[in-house]
Amino acid sequence: MNLSKIMRSFAIITSIAIFSAPAFALDLQSARSSGILGEKNDGYVAVLKPSAEANALAASVNAGRKAEYARISKENGQSLDVVGKVAAEAILNKISAGAAYQGADGSWKKK
Repeated sequence: MNLSKIMRSFAIITSIAIFSAPAFALDLQSARSSGILGEKNDGYVAVLKPSAEANALAASVNAGRKAEYARISKENGQSLDVVGKVAAEAILNKISAGAAYQGADGSWKKK
């Protein structure tokens, strides 16, 4: 496994995840900071305060991440699960204070 190559790929993913939210009135950063979405320990987002808009945003973000994880997985010979977990660590390092995230034990915490 080429960990440095995977980590470089996650820098790109993090940028995509933060700056390329779809054209929803709700964006990923504000959804995180308001506790609507949280970062799961598998590299995907979860809806913490359900609404149609939150569900749509989560589905869009997760679809984009899954596609990117699949690309990285194929390039590095790693499973999607491994790639997602490495991405989760990278994303957690970038989220703002107060954002919700899922700990290794599955419980929800605030950064």
